[in-house]
Amino acid sequence: MAQVEATTERIVAADAETVFDALADYSGTRAKLLPEQFSEYEVREGGDGEGTLVHWKLQATSKRVRDCLLEVGEPTDGELVEKDRNSSMVTTWRVTPAGEGKSRVVVTSIWTGAGGIGGFFERTFAPKGLGRIYDAMLAKLAAEVEK
Repeated sequence: MAQVEATTERIVAADAETVFDALADYSGTRAKLLPEQFSEYEVREGGDGEGTLVHWKLQATSKRVRDCLLEVGEPTDGELVEKDRNSSMVTTWRVTPAGEGKSRVVVTSIWTGAGGIGGFFERTFAPKGLGRIYDAMLAKLAAEVEK
């Protein structure tokens, strides 16, 4: 079984601290950023960055729904790591300054993919599909913090 990785990034016209705070605000802003592929969003513990436990369902394709229960950590400044208790998926959000009043947001998800022919299709198509979902989320993030 091979590791599968999906990465998306965007430059946002807001300072890194503002962008990071919006992403880390699971009890408020984060829910507004989720595109239609997310459902049953619920903060179960915490709500602001480190120590948050959040649940959602992610419908990656018409047939594939992932039930996610994520523990949030902040291992370094400007970094949120969401570890799914229900799978091998780990999603890392990195926010860094990108010039005057701008920041770069990079989101990367890594998980252990299936083997065989199913794994081939997963490695081929899942990163593109997840990339589209994250693009939509980053567009909503930009709209939220660039107000």
